[in-house]
Amino acid sequence: MKNWIVSVLLFLSCLAWSQEFDSVKLNQYFDLLEENDKFMGSVAVSKNGELVYTRSVGYCDMASETKATSDSRYRIGSISKTFTTVLVFKAVAAGKLALDQTLVDFFPEVPNADKITIKQMLGNRSGIHNFTDDPVYMTYMTQPKTEDEMVEIIVKAGSDFEPDSKFQYSNSNFVLLTYILEKSLGKPYASLLQKYITEPLGLSDTYLGGKIGAKDNECKSYRYLDSWQEQPETDMSIPVGAGAIVSNPTDIVKFSHALFDGDLLNMEYVEQMKNIQEGYGLGLFSFPFRGRTSYGHTGGIDGFSSMFAHFNDGDVTFAMTSNGANMSTNDIAIAVLSTVYNEDFEMPEFNTYEVTPEQLEVYVGIYSAPEFPLDITITVEEGVLKGRATGQPAFTLEAIDEHEFEFVPAGINMTFDPEEHTMLFKQRGATVNFTKE
Repeated sequence: MKNWIVSVLLFLSCLAWSQEFDSVKLNQYFDLLEENDKFMGSVAVSKNGELVYTRSVGYCDMASETKATSDSRYRIGSISKTFTTVLVFKAVAAGKLALDQTLVDFFPEVPNADKITIKQMLGNRSGIHNFTDDPVYMTYMTQPKTEDEMVEIIVKAGSDFEPDSKFQYSNSNFVLLTYILEKSLGKPYASLLQKYITEPLGLSDTYLGGKIGAKDNECKSYRYLDSWQEQPETDMSIPVGAGAIVSNPTDIVKFSHALFDGDLLNMEYVEQMKNIQEGYGLGLFSFPFRGRTSYGHTGGIDGFSSMFAHFNDGDVTFAMTSNGANMSTNDIAIAVLSTVYNEDFEMPEFNTYEVTPEQLEVYVGIYSAPEFPLDITITVEEGVLKGRATGQPAFTLEAIDEHEFEFVPAGINMTFDPEEHTMLFKQRGATVNFTKE
């Protein structure tokens, strides 16, 4: 009898929560994003392990006009690091690895290998330089690499600081951890992922990626430059366990609930993952939302972006994957989570300020500032204003007012003063005055 009463109470609690979830407004929000070419991708929300909302917008493959669905698969970038961390703890539980074991047992050629522990690598506290930060990375990112070649790249890049002296994000840590897992557990990373995570949890859309296969419902990635432009593909032999997993929000929320409910790992290990130092735990970030704390990870590779966050408050997980964004995806996360917790959010307005190509010519030039390390070159291409920082790809600037432009995905706002030949640059709280040369 008591069990029956508890079941009824739980049912009524879930029913009340679902009635508060304003999916109508949230669907209108995503309709608005799609109509204005602001977002392509998928989101999912689950509570108590049960899926309560999914939505997909845009195209999975624009060439074939294939629309995205909840089954569409995306490269999830650095969310892969959380999966890799789970696999490391699986190896620890099996007695094949120890958190205090040093890198010298596997790759003695890496600088400071005798001081760097597995735990420091999981927490991005090893000092091993992040190879994706180097400009040369862009010259080989689309080419396949062997383990020996990747280790050589990481060894040559060297060390940035003494192990455990601070946190600094580095993909190199998790590339090396991939190889360590393969050596310790005696199987390729793809097989380990399947054996310990995807098969037990029934994650049919999650696996180590290769070349994008549109016929396998894998999405291509795009960047908005007046229209959606397809992006080059990083060869997945490079990021491996640091960023090569393919998945979708439906699978990610299943993985998240299994992790934080203790179905994947002993809760002692999960608590170690959640121990945040300087913003990062072991394979996890901590994200705040209006007084609540969540744990999860973000990801970005090529034109893809992704994130997942788990809240103990209500046992809620939110996941998002995108293959094209022309706005801040953080704003999308806020809209979804506001709906989850029955809090209001404002519907965006996408009103552009009309400027003729001839009027744009007054802004063209090279802008510099003593306190800013890069020059910014402003050009007009095919009637559209473009910005390009030294050594960086060009980005499209949209007019929002007289002399004022923005590039929303990077949070950039530029206000020009043609008479004074200056430009006020703003980005995420920073303000810099540029002068036209």
